[in-house]
Amino acid sequence: MDEGCSEFMLGGGCLIATVVFAAAITVLGGTNGDSEFLVFKSEKAFVIFAMSDALSLFSSTAAILMILSMLTARYVEDDFLQALPKRLIMGLLTLFISITTMMIAFSSTLYLVFGEAKTWILVCVAKSTRVLVTLFIYLQFPLLVDMFYSTYGHGIFGKRSEKPLY
Repeated sequence: MDEGCSEFMLGGGCLIATVVFAAAITVLGGTNGDSEFLVFKSEKAFVIFAMSDALSLFSSTAAILMILSMLTARYVEDDFLQALPKRLIMGLLTLFISITTMMIAFSSTLYLVFGEAKTWILVCVAKSTRVLVTLFIYLQFPLLVDMFYSTYGHGIFGKRSEKPLY
């Protein structure tokens, strides 16, 4: 894996972590006057927002840690055969989870804001988020499959034989 790809994944993970952290500490809808209760506290979409935002924050942080551990590896033989591919697989999986849950949090926020009054906006947003997640899967899934197969499958050397070469 070249260094540009890992920097791109690291930047993406940092961006997602920043956005979902900001969304988590900004109270959606504010509080209800002097009572300090959240306006959307009893809404089911608010619970979905909170859970998906937290999961997105944790998984994007895990992706950042995986990618940083790849960048600071010792680069010995065992790292290239086992450790680095496993870290790349975990980094891609956690980045995929963070993108998906970030889109779920965004969609639930728009549902809370617009409600059922403007369903056409919600339908457009749902289709757009589906397109974005599908695009990420389409672009990164072949790399993930190749890495998984070369790490846990037969690898690039084919079937291993028990017989010596002589």
